[in-house]
Amino acid sequence: MVGDDWDPTAHPGHYFSRIARSLARIGDARLGKLGLATAQLPVLTALKDGESRSQTELARWAKVEQPTMAQLLARMERDGMIQREPDPDDRRSSLVSLTKKAKSLLPAGRAILRRSNEEMTRGLSPDEVETLVSLLRRVLANIEVMERE
Repeated sequence: MVGDDWDPTAHPGHYFSRIARSLARIGDARLGKLGLATAQLPVLTALKDGESRSQTELARWAKVEQPTMAQLLARMERDGMIQREPDPDDRRSSLVSLTKKAKSLLPAGRAILRRSNEEMTRGLSPDEVETLVSLLRRVLANIEVMERE
């Protein structure tokens, strides 16, 4: 549109989008050396303490559609990262849990993510990082309200 002086780089959405894409690329490159991927992080996080959850619960928790979660879990099962067992409360469903292989990779994966977080906040004081996280939580809460509208 002629005369439209809107500058996307003056708005946070531009940076959130660029940051998310860049972090996914960097995370996949670094985690890939362990056989992990950033797409697996919600599942690994949800099941990290030895929990078992249904595919439906995992999809809801990760905020993805059922088919997306089904594909992710199929790949993780193929790669020996998760196991399924029948749900004693629902014969049509199974419960997903991490394998010993996946659990053994969690400490190294956490170290990679910790290092990446330190690198991306380089030059920020601990107070600034705390403020940034607080602001991001508030923005996320606003986005979650938008999703429900």
